[in-house]
Amino acid sequence: MAAAAKATNRDPHIPVLIGSILDACAPISGHWLDGTFGAGGYARALLAAGAETVTAVDRDPVVFEMAAGWAAEYGDRLRMVEGTFSDLDQYVDEPLDGVVLDLGVSSMQLDQTARGFSFMGDGPLDMRMSQSGTSAADIIAEADEELLADILYQYGEERASRRIARAIVAARIIEPITTTAALVAIVERCLPRPKPGHSHPATRTFQALRIAVNDEFGQLVAGLEAAERALKPGGWLAVVSFHSLEDRVVKRFFQERSGKSPGNNRYQPELQADTPRFVARNKSIPPSSDEIAQNTRSRSANLRVGKRTDAEAGPVDRTKLGLPKLTLGER
Repeated sequence: MAAAAKATNRDPHIPVLIGSILDACAPISGHWLDGTFGAGGYARALLAAGAETVTAVDRDPVVFEMAAGWAAEYGDRLRMVEGTFSDLDQYVDEPLDGVVLDLGVSSMQLDQTARGFSFMGDGPLDMRMSQSGTSAADIIAEADEELLADILYQYGEERASRRIARAIVAARIIEPITTTAALVAIVERCLPRPKPGHSHPATRTFQALRIAVNDEFGQLVAGLEAAERALKPGGWLAVVSFHSLEDRVVKRFFQERSGKSPGNNRYQPELQADTPRFVARNKSIPPSSDEIAQNTRSRSANLRVGKRTDAEAGPVDRTKLGLPKLTLGER
């Protein structure tokens, strides 16, 4: 996701590209699932646009506490489930009319320094969306130099990954690295001071650690597969991503499931096209200049939308999705 701006420049209740989603999937009706509930912006917009029911899923238990003040006004139309969107098909007992996923960390989480997602303030080096399991501090403390470098390069596209990993290992010998400020200081010593308008030096390091902590690519692919199983024929899948790695996976998923994956070269025999499970747009939908002016979080966003066909859901060849080669579970 794009670098965090100061809280005063963001409205955590503005759902990114929601107008484009409502337009692309119109008319909105039936049962939708919001797999990244957050502050509730997508769920509320879907209900206002005509969805009869929205099942709202999030792995962060705090979001449901924050929704307690307004969720009751929707009665049975809004059903909230604590869980991961990788299991979204297990949370409904009927085929869905639509699924929307807003990937990455929310502005609300970035603003909470105690969660450790942002390099803009000092807090514990946590980054766990579910507030359980391995934290960023655990990875920083336990991973060897090679694995740390791989995480930073594969998940953050950090070109100075080896230099930063070496500095982390040297620093943790002296004292544990347990705060965001301590990690930022290490990264800043490894990289030149950014030019005006460029991202903070720690942007890619924090992105990489957050992705590793929350298994975001594993969750993403499993969520796309689950959405394919859960959607009825004619149902919509809308995915908002915030960096090129995520967008590449979503793009290739839709290509594969639409029978539009890039063909072999001229020296290889042509492969038989798979049965299309989606009809998808060829290009992503970016935010308008007006939306970027209103909500700076949207500036790096991309929306991809696909419509489910009546073909039976099937296995996905994950090797064709452009996933980062690093898999922490194999270490």
